[in-house]
Parts: sequence; structure tokens; C-alpha cells
Amino acid sequence: MNSNRRKFLRNVTLSAGALATQVTVKADEQDRNHSQSGIRNPEFNMCGYAAPKLNTVRVGIIGLGGRGTGAVDRLSYIDGLEIVALCDKRPDRVENAQGILKKVGRPAARSYSGEEGWKALCDSKDIDLVYTPTPWSLHTPIAVYAMEHGKHVCTEVPAAQSIEQCWQLVDTSEKTRKHCMMLENCCYDFFELLTLNMVRNGLFGELIHAEGAYIHNLSTDYLFKKDGYSDMWRLKENANRNGNLYPTHGLGPIAQCLNINRGDRMDHLVSMSTNDFTLGALAKEMATTDDFFKPYVGKPYRGNMNTTLVRTVNGKSIMVQHDVSSPRPYSRIHLLSGTKGMASKWPAPERIAFGHEEVKPEELKDLYEKYSPPIVKHIGNIAKEVGGHGGMDFIMDWRTIDCLRNGLPLDQDVYDAATWSAVGLLSEQSVANRSRTVDVPDFTRGNWKNNKPHDLTLNGGGNTGVRKVKSS
Repeated sequence: MNSNRRKFLRNVTLSAGALATQVTVKADEQDRNHSQSGIRNPEFNMCGYAAPKLNTVRVGIIGLGGRGTGAVDRLSYIDGLEIVALCDKRPDRVENAQGILKKVGRPAARSYSGEEGWKALCDSKDIDLVYTPTPWSLHTPIAVYAMEHGKHVCTEVPAAQSIEQCWQLVDTSEKTRKHCMMLENCCYDFFELLTLNMVRNGLFGELIHAEGAYIHNLSTDYLFKKDGYSDMWRLKENANRNGNLYPTHGLGPIAQCLNINRGDRMDHLVSMSTNDFTLGALAKEMATTDDFFKPYVGKPYRGNMNTTLVRTVNGKSIMVQHDVSSPRPYSRIHLLSGTKGMASKWPAPERIAFGHEEVKPEELKDLYEKYSPPIVKHIGNIAKEVGGHGGMDFIMDWRTIDCLRNGLPLDQDVYDAATWSAVGLLSEQSVANRSRTVDVPDFTRGNWKNNKPHDLTLNGGGNTGVRKVKSS
């Protein structure tokens, strides 16, 4: 990388300001309706809420496995941010993360470890944002505790493991007026951002149907890998549940395109799973040569493929699939079908069509140039250099910090976290009841009717630069 490129990357800012996804909503403008359930009184509408500006965002990171160390690495490049605390139940992981900070010239953070070290971190008075990539079972407990102790929260996916936990997140965010954003990085991938902006510009007409998925064979490289997930937690999740365990990577981007919780909402769903044809057999095979795997033999593993169908109040349909144990190529599908055109990402190559014929490669390139939103044009190349699933992780991190620093609403709110997570939880209920229909709760308590869709124009921010970028 030449010196001019390095200088550009170090000093990058958005000349025209950052993206704002919602209009600012002031506290005295809130007029909440009672919960549809009749038992929860709304506190405050967090959709479009802009918290007070933070000149410097002080971050505490909880969970320093693969995802967590990646977050430490990416966040260390962002200006206007201090990583002040690190936590993992294993002290060696904390020390490893401290090494990342030292390597990039950042000061050491406070260290927390042990089973409940995360509580001590959340108790600290000098943290603005808790960033938590932990095992699924800790997502809601940490998020709720952090918000109750005055912190905004970015939690990994899925945000909750029960519908009651979804409501806990909503109630706590509304009560404390602290952001609870799910780290759905796939909303920031390049084709997903392109198609979202094309939807906003009416190129596909009115959307009718959308499809998303998480199809990713994790069997041997992750689920049955002893040092893959701490205490084999992810294999245990797959061994005792049956449904769409991981819906949000495919669902999040298409839900944004469909204005879910912002003009439309999910009404009901049905879900069906196949039998398990691979995980149980693999557990039995591995146990023949390694006693470590004997406890995993004979478990009621979830079916290979789950297909969940959702109908919205406005009559749109959504299909979400989940399969992490069949020998198939990776896919999140990302299909949008409207009255004037369609787009799909998988199977490759990316396709966009406005009739029977797909646009030619040169036309697709022109669409990228014209309709990629400003954040991609200004930070996309830098994101690719920093990394994180091809750059989408860094776009997500940079965007979130820039919004907090400039008092802008976040792209994802607590209602998105609850709704997208709930689809997976409700799929389990439907599968267990012979694919019967299950209603989807309205976590916005009626505010979806007036909540505004994402606004992808430049508006009021963008003074967050990149402190350090990897050299080539």
C-alpha cells in the first residue's frame, strides 16, 4: 500500500455527513399505546430514537472468542472510540485481546474474567456501549443488565432465546432509553445495501415476496470441533432444539427491504423441519474413536432443513430456511420479488432482473455505481481492507459508532432484535405442533403503523475517521 493510500485511509471521513436511518424522535413527542397483550405498558418508542451525542464512545467488550477478538481488532481502527474494558470467563482470552490493542498502539483496557466478570464490567461508570459476542444463552441477560446500568448494547445474534426474553429486551430498552442493537452484520453486505437502496428508489416496484436463509455446513469444522465453540455450546443448541435456530442472517436484510416494524409487520408463520439425517450419525461415528463425543450420541438433533413461511399484515410473504448440517454450498439466498423486478444473491452470480431477462454484467456494475448507498461509496473500500466477512462487519461497526457519536438513530432497534429473533423461536413452536400457524407478537405495540422506513440519504454526521488500517 503506498503512502498516499495509507494517509487517505487514516484520515477518511464522510465529506457530506453520515447516513441517518430514522428521523430523530424526542421524548415529549411519544404517545405510546398499551401493549396488545394488555399486560405491558409501553414506556417509549425506540424506533427512530436518537440518544444524546457521545463525543467519544467508550466500549466494553464481553466475550472474546473468535467473534469477540475480531470485534476488538475492527473497533481498534475507529476514531472517536476507546476500548476501556475486556471480559471473558477465560483470562487467557482477555490477555490475547490485550495483545491486539498493544499491537495497534492503543492503551490496555481493564480486564475482567470469570463466570460473572461481565456483571462487574457492566457496573463500571465509564462505559457507554457494551458490545457482547457471547454464547446465545448470555445475550439477553447481559443486554438487560447492561441497559439497566446505563449502557447502550450491541448484542450478537440471535438476541433472545424465548419470547419472554424478547419482551424483556423491548421493555428494558424503552424504560432506560438505551439502544439495544443486534449485530446483524449481513444487513451491511454490499449487495444487500445495494438492493435496499434500490427498493427505496422504487426500482422493484412494490415488494411481494422475499427469501432469506442460513445454509452453511458447520458439522465437522465447527459443531463437532472441540476447540470451535467454548464448552461445545453450539452443538448443544443443535442437540436439543428443532426449528430455525439461526434466522437473522437471511431474515434481517429482507425485513429491512419489506419495512417490517416500519409500515408493515409480521402477522403469523408456519414452520416445518425434516428429520435429522446427519448430526446423529456423525456423533455416533465420532464417538467410536473418541469417548469425548459419547454424551452427544442419541440426542434429538434438529432436522437438517427447516423452512419457515411468514405472512405480513400487508399480505407479503417471507421464506426463511436454516440448514447447517447438509453438504451444500453456502447461501443466504437474499431474494426480493416485486411488481417491477427482482434480485437474488445466491446461487451465484448475483442477479437483478426487470423482466424475463437478467441485466448484463456491465449493467449490474452500473447499478452498483448508481445505487450503492453513500456509506458504501465512502467507507466500503476501507471496510474491505479492515476485513470482517468481506468488510460488512466493519461497515456495521463504523456506522454504529458514527451514529452514537452524532446523536443519530441506529439502523437496527430493539424491535428488530426482538422480531427477527422471535421468528426462530416461533418456528420451534410450529414444528413441535405439526406445522400449525403461530402468531407473531407485535413488539412495537402498534407503532409499526407510523414508524418511518430507513432513510438512506446523507444527514448530519460522518465525522468519524479511521484511526488505523492494516498495511498490505
